[in-house]
Amino acid sequence: QVQLVESGGGLVQPGGSLRLSCAASGGIFSINGMRWYRQAPGKQRELVAGITSGSSSNYADSVKGRFTISRDNAKRTVYLQMNSLKPEDTATYYCNADLNTIGVWGKGVLVTVSS
Repeated sequence: QVQLVESGGGLVQPGGSLRLSCAASGGIFSINGMRWYRQAPGKQRELVAGITSGSSSNYADSVKGRFTISRDNAKRTVYLQMNSLKPEDTATYYCNADLNTIGVWGKGVLVTVSS
């Protein structure tokens, strides 16, 4: 069964850092674009960052300069390094990836930024 599993969420103080990981597993023969989305309570899900198979990346304006997306193709894993976290970054973060040309979602991981 093809799946994505996120890890690394938790509670962090404003100004702190977290690194999220998302590992793909199952019968995978290709992984193309990989992305992180987030959804705050009462808000729509939004794209945070994406990275292509060639490691070109793009970011939402709200996280540029603070977040970095990267991937390790050998480990079938995408990462999101989040620095200078703000309370407004509080959300459930979801991994999304094109696995075997099909878009697959992880179940999400909660990030809470609070003092």
